[in-house]
Amino acid sequence: MKLLAATLLPFCLTACVSNDIDRYRAEQPQLDLRTYFNGTLDAWGIFQGRSREVTKRFHVVIEARWDGDTGVLDEQFRWSDGKTSRRVWILTRQADGSFRGRADDVIGEAVGEVAGNTLRWRYVLALPVDDKVYHVNFDDWMFLLDDRVMLNRSYMSKWGFHLGEVSLAFRKRLSQP
Repeated sequence: MKLLAATLLPFCLTACVSNDIDRYRAEQPQLDLRTYFNGTLDAWGIFQGRSREVTKRFHVVIEARWDGDTGVLDEQFRWSDGKTSRRVWILTRQADGSFRGRADDVIGEAVGEVAGNTLRWRYVLALPVDDKVYHVNFDDWMFLLDDRVMLNRSYMSKWGFHLGEVSLAFRKRLSQP
């Protein structure tokens, strides 16, 4: 019985720890999605499966624009195997400062919270794998480092099981004169 308790204790403690975005409220620089995701951005990323092996690499060019509280992020992906794909996000800023988002491969609505330099973005993605499509939970954490650079860690799960992680580095292009 002691062995069982000792084995389960770390899991119970981990489950009690919250990934509360409010802990980042004082972090600088302050993230304004409408400012950062406006114009052209490049991002480079990797996907790591449960074994932590990198199985996919990609580059994405994002054309972003806003009209008031509604933004469009047009993402053009180029994968390391030469394939391409596209996702177009429609984002809407809510009265409470949170964000909602939709895209063709997002099931329902994405929910985003901003605090300090951080965005937590949660959604379910229809992810094609071979000849099947899986609905996978994404828990994205984006951290603004300066006015041009943002880092992103996405945790993927299904039925509570960890499937893998996506890591991205965003760089906002300088304005063209």
